[in-house]
Amino acid sequence: MPAVRHYDTIVAPVITEKATMLSEQNKVVFRVSKDATKPQIAEAIENLFKVSVVKVNTLNVKGKTKRFRGRVGRRSDVKKAIVTLAEGQSIDITTGL
Repeated sequence: MPAVRHYDTIVAPVITEKATMLSEQNKVVFRVSKDATKPQIAEAIENLFKVSVVKVNTLNVKGKTKRFRGRVGRRSDVKKAIVTLAEGQSIDITTGL
């Protein structure tokens, strides 16, 4: 798979309190494209960050309906991937690529 497709597969890292707690268990959370499969996500992470991936779990987060000044809006749906890395490996998200 070309490197350009890897950048299209991985959209952004998720930096939240829960994601930081997961990093203690060698897990990293990313927002991924909606059509990405688990093997594609694993391959993209391995090639971009030069680490070995043990497991990939994905979840689809449905967008919430919110109101602003009486008008109804909707957040977009996103797909997240929780990537488990091999023992002793880590990804420093703050440095970027």
